[in-house]
Amino acid sequence: MKATRLPGKPLLDVGGKSIIQIVCENARKYIMGDLYVAAGDKEIVDECEKIGVNTILTDPALPSGTDRIAAALKQIDPTGENYDIVVNFQGDGLNVDPRVNLPLIKMVEKGDCDIATCGMIFKTKEDSENPANVKIVMGLREGETEGRALYFTRAVCPFTRDPEKVKNKDLYHHIGVYAYKAASLQKMVSLPVGVLEERESLEQLRALEAGMIIRVRIIAQEEMKLIQEAPADVNTPEELAEARKYINLIEIPPK
Repeated sequence: MKATRLPGKPLLDVGGKSIIQIVCENARKYIMGDLYVAAGDKEIVDECEKIGVNTILTDPALPSGTDRIAAALKQIDPTGENYDIVVNFQGDGLNVDPRVNLPLIKMVEKGDCDIATCGMIFKTKEDSENPANVKIVMGLREGETEGRALYFTRAVCPFTRDPEKVKNKDLYHHIGVYAYKAASLQKMVSLPVGVLEERESLEQLRALEAGMIIRVRIIAQEEMKLIQEAPADVNTPEELAEARKYINLIEIPPK
């Protein structure tokens, strides 16, 4: 709600509906399981009550989305007996295809990671050099699309010393969609803020610093968006205008 570029963003109107309503409707179309909005503001709670979505009001001072989800989960399931996996779906991702979460859930169900997330290959040098775009450091061979995250950074990384000898020179852009083991989520938020987390301002580094395993699936841009021409999420007035332009085209195709 306090976004400097778009104040009150979750409640902004796009095609006659609030952004948070569109996100929730998209999630309901394809994601099985209980849907809750973890809110830090009473205005979001009021909006979700109007549209019939379960909402948990959490402390507005919580430092990250991960901390907010964990706080909501403690209210929903205080004994920790009802939910094994928790999916974090961004509240401003009105053009994000909810189906990107399904492989992440399966990755966590396999049991070889605490957290699963996804990324895409950077298309331009300019995008990869922007510190607002987080890079995933992982050792994928040519043709591989899934692996373990070694690090997340705002720097351009890894460096390619000898381009002629290296087959895979891709840089990976982290997309902030997560599936967690419920127990791993609670463990992560119980940890102190990490040294690297504080330095890079990236909450997922808290988990890596503590030895937790994050696995990543690399997806194509076509998998990420419902409408390719529209922005995946809304962060600027320009993206809001684009979303309003394309909103009537956004629908989830049949499985």
